Amino acid sequence: MASNDPGLLLSRDPDTVRAPDLAYYRENMRLEEISPGLAKRLPDLVVEVLSPSDRLGMVMRKVQQYLRAGIAMVWVVDGESRNVTVYRAGREPRVLEENEVLDGEDVLPGFTCAVAELFRLPGTVSGTAAASTVSESTKGEER
Repeated sequence: MASNDPGLLLSRDPDTVRAPDLAYYRENMRLEEISPGLAKRLPDLVVEVLSPSDRLGMVMRKVQQYLRAGIAMVWVVDGESRNVTVYRAGREPRVLEENEVLDGEDVLPGFTCAVAELFRLPGTVSGTAAASTVSESTKGEER
C-alpha cells in the first residue's frame, strides 16, 4: 500500500501522471519499486478522498483515467456527503451510504468496512457499537 499521493504513470505520449490519496497493491512490493519517483507498476485499487476544492468534472476525469489504465477498482470517498462511490471498468458506479458496507470484492478479498466507520472521529463510538452497548446494558433490566 502507498499513501500520500504516490505518483502513477497512467499513459505515455502524452504522459499522464496522477497521484491518488491511496494506492493498494495486491502483491507485496519492495519499497524501491514504489519510491522514489513514479511507481514501476499500477496498483489494483486507488482511493481518492474529495476535498472541498475538488471539482466533479476533474474527479470523474481522474477516475476514467485510472480505469482506462487498467486499475481494477477506484473508491471516491466524499466526507461531505459521507458516502463512497465504487468504480469498476464496464460497470455502473455504486454509491454506498453510511448505513452500507464497503467490500473489497475480488480486488481486496476479505475486506469489509461499514461506510460510517470511515467518517468516525477517533475516540467516538460508532452507531453500531453504541446500539450494541445500549442493548447489552438494558438486558439486565429485563430480568
